[in-house]
Amino acid sequence: MNRTATRFVSFGAGVLALVILGWILTGNAKPGEEEMPYHTGVPTDWSHSHLIFSRPRSDDQARELGRDPRYWQQLYRRELQRTLRADPGNDISGQLDEAVQHARSGGLWSENLGANAAPGSGNYPANYSFSLSTANCGSATTPDFVVYSTGLTGSATQASVVAYQNIYSGCSGTVPTVYWAYDTSNGLILTSPVISLDGTQVAFVQTSGARLGALILLKWKASTTETVSRPVQPELVTAANYRACTAPCMTRIFLRDGSNVAFNNTTSSMFYDYAGDVGWVGGQTGWLVKLTGLFNGNPTEVTTGGFPKRLNPGNPNPLASPVYDPASGSVFVGDLGGFFYRVASSNGAVTRSAQLDFGTGLVESPIVDQTRGLVYAFASSDGSTACNGVACAAVYVLPTNFAAASSGIKTTAGQSVKFGTLPNPNPLYLGGLDNAYFNSAGGTGNMYVCGNTGSGPTLYRIPVTAGSLGPSVAVAALTPAGQNPPCSPVTDFPNPNIGVSKAELLFFSVQNQGRPCANQGCLMNFVSLPWTANTTFAQGQQILVLHGTNTAIETATTSGTSGGTQPGWSTGAGSTTADGTVIWTNQGPTSVTPLPHWAGNHTYAARARINDGTNIQVTAAGGVSGGAAPAWNTTIGGTTTDNGVTWINVGPWPNVGRTVTGGTGGINIDNIVTSVGGSQVYFFTLGNNACTTSGGTGGCAMQVSQSSLN
Repeated sequence: MNRTATRFVSFGAGVLALVILGWILTGNAKPGEEEMPYHTGVPTDWSHSHLIFSRPRSDDQARELGRDPRYWQQLYRRELQRTLRADPGNDISGQLDEAVQHARSGGLWSENLGANAAPGSGNYPANYSFSLSTANCGSATTPDFVVYSTGLTGSATQASVVAYQNIYSGCSGTVPTVYWAYDTSNGLILTSPVISLDGTQVAFVQTSGARLGALILLKWKASTTETVSRPVQPELVTAANYRACTAPCMTRIFLRDGSNVAFNNTTSSMFYDYAGDVGWVGGQTGWLVKLTGLFNGNPTEVTTGGFPKRLNPGNPNPLASPVYDPASGSVFVGDLGGFFYRVASSNGAVTRSAQLDFGTGLVESPIVDQTRGLVYAFASSDGSTACNGVACAAVYVLPTNFAAASSGIKTTAGQSVKFGTLPNPNPLYLGGLDNAYFNSAGGTGNMYVCGNTGSGPTLYRIPVTAGSLGPSVAVAALTPAGQNPPCSPVTDFPNPNIGVSKAELLFFSVQNQGRPCANQGCLMNFVSLPWTANTTFAQGQQILVLHGTNTAIETATTSGTSGGTQPGWSTGAGSTTADGTVIWTNQGPTSVTPLPHWAGNHTYAARARINDGTNIQVTAAGGVSGGAAPAWNTTIGGTTTDNGVTWINVGPWPNVGRTVTGGTGGINIDNIVTSVGGSQVYFFTLGNNACTTSGGTGGCAMQVSQSSLN
C-alpha cells in the first residue's frame, strides 16, 4: 500500500467515529445502530465531482464535515478499496484476485437509448451501490443500478429516463438488464439525475409542456417488462400527494420566478443537500430556485426569505448547475454571461464576481473544496491576449467568501481562439483533482483539464499548492493539429486493486478526431499517479512526473521505497533514475498518439520506442532489427536482443482509447472491487453508435472497466 494511503487510513480510523456521528446527526442512522455508513448505500451523481473534501486539518473539522453524507461517501469511495489487500482478517479478501481478473476483462456493455439520444455534453449518469464491499447483481433483493436520461422526449415508444441493473461483468444471466424505463409525461431531460440516499427515488430537471422547466421527483418500481422502446408513464400526482403515492409515481414542480411565472431550464441540474433535504436549481433567465422537502418531506418551491432570486437582473443569462456548500452556507453558480456568484442560502444575498469568461460562458459548475474553503471555476476564454496574442482558457480559484467584483487567481490552459479568427471557443469543462490533493491537509496536488479550447484540445496538468494554482504544463495533444472538437469533463480516480500500472487514472473524451482512436470520437484513460516521498512502489508501477517544462511517464523497473525528496529525473526514453531503493525507467515524452509496432530489418535510432502489443520497448542503443519479431521479454525492466538492437521493456502505454462516436458526457465511477467484476466506468455517448449488448444504433448508455477501455 502507498504510504500516502497508509497515512490517510490511519487518520480515517481516527475520524471514523466522527463520520458515523455525522451520519447519525443527519437522521439516517438509528441511535445505537452498529452498521457502518457505507453499508447503507452510496449514490454517485454529477455533484460528487463538484463538492469535494481535501483531508480535514483537525478532528473538529472532521466532525463538522461528517455532518455531510458526501464526506463519508467520498472517504469510502476513494479510500476503502485501497485498504482491502489480501489479508485473512478481511472477510472479502478472498474476492480480490477474482475481482482484479474481472476488472481487467473489459466488462463492457452498451445499451441503446434511442436514435440521436444525447443527454448533454456536461451531464452525467447516476449510479447507486447498496454496499461498497459487495456488488449486488440482479439476483440480489436490492441490486445496484445506474440511471441514464436519454435526451429524447418521452412517448409511448421512447423512454425519457431508464435504469439498468445486473450491471457487473461477473453477474450471471444478461448483463445488464433494464430495471425500469419511464416516459415522464412527455418530458425532455437535458440535465443530470440525482438519486436519494436510500436509492428509492430519483430527481431531475426536465422541459415539460410549452418549454417550461420542471423538477421531477420519481418513485421507481422494478419491472421485468419495461424497455427503452416500451416504457410506462408513472402516475402523475400533486406535490402534496407525492409522499403517499405508490410507485411508480412522480410529481412535477414547475420552476417559477419571483412573479410566479414558470420559466424554462435546459442548462442546470439540481444540486441536492442531503442534510437539509433541499434542492437548488438555476434557470434560463437567471433565476436561482430553492426547493425543500424533496425526498423526505413535502416538496415545495421556496417563495420567502429572498427566493427565488434573480442573480443579475440587469443582464440575465442562463445559469449553470449550482453547488451548495454547507460550510459557508453559500450556493455557487456561474452564468453563460461569464459571471460567477455566491448566494447566501439564508436570505438570497448575492455577491457577483468580475467577468471571468468572455467566450461560451461558465457553462460548467465549479468545484467547491469544503475543507479548504476554495472554489475552482472553469472559463473557456479569459478575454486577454496572454496566449500568443490571443485569449486563453483559464481556471480560477476564489475563496468561498470572495468579495464583489473579485476575479480570484487564475492559471491559463492553452489558447481560446485561433490566430486571425474569432470562433466561439469550446467550453472548458470540469477538471479532475488527483488523489494527492484529496489526501493533503492543505489542498496540494494536481488538477487536470482539457484546455486549448480554441486551438485543438490538449490535456493540461496544473499544480495546486495549498490551494494556489501554478503554471499549467501540457501533457498531451488529443487531436491532430488544426482539429478542435469539444472535450468532456475530466475525472481522476485512484484504484490500485485493478493493476499496478493503473493505480490512478484520468478518464475523458473528445467528440471526434481522437488520436488513440484513428481520429474518431474517443474515450481515453491516462496514468496520473504522482510521485510521493517515502512511498513503497512495486515493480511496474507508473507515475506521471514533470521533467522541466514537460511531462513523462516513469516506470518502476525495480521495486522499493522512494526517497524523502524528489530526485532529479533523467531525461530521454530508457534512461534510469535512482530514487531511494526504487529504480525508475523513463518511458519517454507523454502522448496519446499510438506508437508504431515493431518492423523487421529496420534501422532504429537510440531511444526509439515501439509497442510490442503489450508493453512499450525502448532501444538501449541504435541498430538494425532482425528479420522476424523476437520473443519479447515480458518483465518490466527486462531486455530483449533483436539482431543488432537491444530493447528495454518500460511497461504498458499509459493511455488507452476506445472509439465512441460523438464522444461522451461526464463519467461516473463506482470503484467497487468485488467477486463479480466491479470497478466500472459509466457514461453515455453524444452520437449514434452500434449499441452492442442491446442491438441497434443510437445514443448508447455504456460501461467499461476502469483498467481497460479496449
